[in-house]
Amino acid sequence: MSAIKNVMKNNFRNMELNEYLSSTLTDAGYGGAEVQKTPIGTKITLFVIRPGLVIGRKGSGIRDLTSRLEQQFNLENAQVSVTEVTKPELNPNIMANRIAQLIERGTAFRRASLWTINTIMGAGALGVEITVSGKLRGERAHFEKHTAGIIPKSGKVAEEVVRNATRSMLTKMGLVGIKLKIAIREEVHRDFDLEAEAQPKAETEIPISEGVAEKETQGENKVETSEQDVPADSETKTEHTETKTENTESKDIIDNQVNEVIVNKSET
Repeated sequence: MSAIKNVMKNNFRNMELNEYLSSTLTDAGYGGAEVQKTPIGTKITLFVIRPGLVIGRKGSGIRDLTSRLEQQFNLENAQVSVTEVTKPELNPNIMANRIAQLIERGTAFRRASLWTINTIMGAGALGVEITVSGKLRGERAHFEKHTAGIIPKSGKVAEEVVRNATRSMLTKMGLVGIKLKIAIREEVHRDFDLEAEAQPKAETEIPISEGVAEKETQGENKVETSEQDVPADSETKTEHTETKTENTESKDIIDNQVNEVIVNKSET
């Protein structure tokens, strides 16, 4: 068997397995399954709202389920594990099953779809799109689409963010199909993160005593700088004045001595 045929066979088997599990685990709130091939066998992980209903008393329910899966789908050494869904409102499989159950009970499809949109958006989804098609109000088939929020339609963003689910149910009027798309806000990758604005620094109050001390120190610094920054011209001027005063004093002394000598001569 070629690789392409092997892949197609595995995908077809997984589709049949998903349909079987969704029909048998509706009461437990089936939300999807992951199938992985390991060297030991096939590992199947079930996502449900109420795992206790799947496990059963002392594990009897999960043992019966594994045996049935091995017989119907030819699985070798199947290992089934159950995990609880923390946010069922953001799981498209669970919400599509709820819409189908509401319509089967007789609720109007518009009311059911609008109620589902409100619950999903209230849980924090980025966007929702619900399409209901079939014989809804008359013999002629048509479809109605209800949207809220933002739903990426193409590109890598749509592959990473949007999750899809389809369901069908049989009513008195005929077959009705439901297609649900949910855009998960947490899966959106931001190109950059905006930095938080810098908070203004609080002005600290300085006590009066410290302010006065700072002013005094500033005044002392100013005096010191003024003494240090005196230019050289002033120093030379002071030296000249000192020499002048010395010369005048020496002249006065000489004049006094001359006068004394003259007086002595006259006396003699």
